[in-house]
Amino acid sequence: MSLNDHGWGNQPGGGKRGGGNQGPPDLEELWRDFNRRLSGLFGNKGGGSEGGGGGGDDTGSRMPSISPRQFGGGVGIILMLVAVVWLGSSFYIVDASQRGVVLQFGRFKETTEPGLRWRLPWPIQTNEIVNVTGVRTVEVGYRGSDKNKVLKEALMLTDDENIVNVQFAVQYLLSDPQAYLFNNRHPDDAVMQAAETAIREVVGKNKMDFVLYEGRDQIAANTQKLIQEILDRYKTGILVRSVNMQSTQPPEQVQAAFDDAVKAGQDRERQKNEGQAYANDVIPRARGAASRLMEEATGYRQRIIVTAEGDASRFKQILTEYSKAPEVTRSRMYLETVQQVYANTSKVMLDAKGPGNLLYLPLDKLMQAAGAATAAPVTVDVAAVPRVNPAAAAATPDAPPQTERTAPGDAGARGNLGSRQRGER
Repeated sequence: MSLNDHGWGNQPGGGKRGGGNQGPPDLEELWRDFNRRLSGLFGNKGGGSEGGGGGGDDTGSRMPSISPRQFGGGVGIILMLVAVVWLGSSFYIVDASQRGVVLQFGRFKETTEPGLRWRLPWPIQTNEIVNVTGVRTVEVGYRGSDKNKVLKEALMLTDDENIVNVQFAVQYLLSDPQAYLFNNRHPDDAVMQAAETAIREVVGKNKMDFVLYEGRDQIAANTQKLIQEILDRYKTGILVRSVNMQSTQPPEQVQAAFDDAVKAGQDRERQKNEGQAYANDVIPRARGAASRLMEEATGYRQRIIVTAEGDASRFKQILTEYSKAPEVTRSRMYLETVQQVYANTSKVMLDAKGPGNLLYLPLDKLMQAAGAATAAPVTVDVAAVPRVNPAAAAATPDAPPQTERTAPGDAGARGNLGSRQRGER
């Protein structure tokens, strides 16, 4: 209501109400103005006029007014609409991937399954919707990509006192909505801190080479296990799904020196492999040769031992026979020895009884003739062999000796020859 309204003391034409210069607003006029506005709101046009007092204002008689009964009915409708809206706000929908958490005066009441749900209206009960199947990710050591590093989180100290840059991501789900909402004030930050704590502990127990190369999978598995243990201890209601190692490398300041060390290590491994290949080629052959020599030596030893034992046995037998007939045994041993000596000789010269005569037997030619002849072997008569004067043979060395050409002789012929020579002696 404006201050320039006529109902605030000043009457049209300079008249005064109540006999004062400027008094308080007229309550009756305020009530009529309120009725007029309320009837305009509900569209009521009827209602009697109330008599004016004091100055006899005609405007009040033309304003529509409502009775207190009508006023009470409008308020009831408004209250009914408010109640319907208030009760309708208690319905909520839970998706298949979500769970509903109902709070009664701020305290946990129950967990609801997917579907259309209803609870008591606010402020008696409220609800929270929690996504339990969506995979959430926490990045440690980087944000967004590997190039956007966070060195405060990524730099870690290994067991051999080297610094490495480790970047990884943790993916987790919500296993207990109640614990997720009420047991920790910031559960996502708890995952971040638990992941950083776990990775520093795991890296601090291993060597740098193990962290950078062959141990990445094992480090990820150990880190996931340790993170889950920490979150379970805090009762966060979070289930760690996986730990993905994005990058493990030395700091940028020592990257060049580290590359040189890696190259030297690779050269060392290559040379070791080459040496091992050479050893694998040489050692088996050496072992084979050694085994062959050992077998040959063993065979030679056995042969010598057996030969010695045979010679000893033969000597014992000869000794026995010699004790029985010494002369016969001596002659036999002489003949056998001469036979062995002459077996490998192509020419034999015997000094016959008589001065200046030398018996010459061309055994080489006899043996050649024996190989070509097919006739029966013929014995050589020593008496028919011409005797050669040594002086004449020395005077004429180029002249071939005069010998008798006979058929090739065999062992029997040589035996007969030897026996005849012995007879001549």
